[in-house]
Amino acid sequence: MDNLTLLMEGFGNALTLQNLLFALIGVLVGTAVGVLPGIGPAMTVALLLPLTYALDVTGSLIMFAGIYYGGMYGGSTTSILLNTPGESSSVVTALEGNKMAKAGRGAQALATAAIGSFVAGTLATGALVLVAPFVVAVAIGLGAPSYFALMVFAFVAVSTVLGSSRIRGLASLFIGLTIGLVGLDATTGQARLTFGQPLLSGGIDVVVIAVALFAIGEALWIAAHLRHGTPATIPVGVPWMGKDDWKRSWKPWLRGTVIGFPFGAIPAGGAEIPTFLSYVAEKKLSKHPEQFGHGAIEGVAGPEAANNASAAGTLVPLLTLGLPTTATAAVMIAAFNQYGIHPGPLLFQTEPVLVWTLIASLFIGNTLLLALNLPLAPLWAKLLRIPRPYLYAGILFFATLGAYAAGMQTFNILILLLLGALGYMARRFGFPVLPIIVGAILGPEMERQLRRALQISAGDPAALLSEPLAVVVYTVIVLFLVVPPVIKSLRQRFGRGAGPTDGPPEDQFDAVGTQTSDGSARVIRAVRPNRRGN
Repeated sequence: MDNLTLLMEGFGNALTLQNLLFALIGVLVGTAVGVLPGIGPAMTVALLLPLTYALDVTGSLIMFAGIYYGGMYGGSTTSILLNTPGESSSVVTALEGNKMAKAGRGAQALATAAIGSFVAGTLATGALVLVAPFVVAVAIGLGAPSYFALMVFAFVAVSTVLGSSRIRGLASLFIGLTIGLVGLDATTGQARLTFGQPLLSGGIDVVVIAVALFAIGEALWIAAHLRHGTPATIPVGVPWMGKDDWKRSWKPWLRGTVIGFPFGAIPAGGAEIPTFLSYVAEKKLSKHPEQFGHGAIEGVAGPEAANNASAAGTLVPLLTLGLPTTATAAVMIAAFNQYGIHPGPLLFQTEPVLVWTLIASLFIGNTLLLALNLPLAPLWAKLLRIPRPYLYAGILFFATLGAYAAGMQTFNILILLLLGALGYMARRFGFPVLPIIVGAILGPEMERQLRRALQISAGDPAALLSEPLAVVVYTVIVLFLVVPPVIKSLRQRFGRGAGPTDGPPEDQFDAVGTQTSDGSARVIRAVRPNRRGN
């Protein structure tokens, strides 16, 4: 009841005229930028982060929430109308949604995606209200060894799940940890990796890191690999759904929410797995399985709901433990840090008004998103016709402006270009970008927790195993790293690994490329019954 009372107070703060205006601007701007080809939610948030500098902390985070959900919605529009997923979690939406659009049902695809996003986002945010306080109650009793173990788990998970190989993921993490070491040692005051440059003594601003890796690196990657011509956009009117569409969509919306939220709430769960699980589940449960691969509305409704529920679920470890488990969550950490606020279990005690106002604004932004974007869908479709050179120029301009505004130093622009080139090279050679930024943001905090644990135990490393949760986490890490390779090796040894009975034949796969959000420029494969018409 206390939490519900705090949530009502949060609604009271969020429903003021000024904060409603911030939410409206965030939703509109986030959708407008997120709908552009090749720009996912993470890049949208990173690119628009400097817009919130002049606002107070409450207004800034409310606008940020609107930008977050707006960018999520824009990605589905791009996937459906252009067959260009803004991020890997939108691949399944592109598979079925684009087929619907080509069959003249683009309005229905956009409608079920928008309404499904609203339903899943609202239910998942409600689950956040219920789950987050319990996680905080447990987290408050944790010591430095447990926090250190949780951060190691987050590092291992985001490094080994993303990218083309675990080695590349761990290498990206090492790069991020190295960037996080730049500056003065918090204990001794010794300069580290500053190369005699006084401007680096305070470290590299996380906003500059986020904008460089996502905005600059992504813009360079897309410009180098896609044509500069205007993409062919499928025209669409105002989204609407018939009676049969509603009947076939409401159950996938609910199932997608149930599948997506737990994966988002688990550190490094991500949104790729739940969207594919939702797609497979809907295909199994559908009364029209023959339509899958040809534009089944269930194949849009379920995965899109799972995607947005997972996005809301990521706020659980973000707000309660301070662990960013997705690219967008990592950029959100930067938004908190720019105001000197550090997400974690004490955030609900030190900043209760801010936290509950932010959670309330998620409900409000989600509602505004549905009310505004259904009638504005034709306008967003016209934005897809922007010539690519103009798009790249705008991205580079706003990214440079944001980097300069972060510290009002031209030196930040040089750092922006260097890290942007690093982001491009990471994509070029298949290294995921997310471990880099997670390492840069969480690396210093992990170092503090490690030193605290060792200082309390007078340097005894056994102290890292002194708490039950730490032991459990390290056990999970070992299983996570050891079990999959062992199983794969045993299957190969006994001839059960790569046989034709393990899954669909190669000609039943449809490849869809994506270059954003997790930064691992790769091809995502999804099961499809037919390759014709791809």
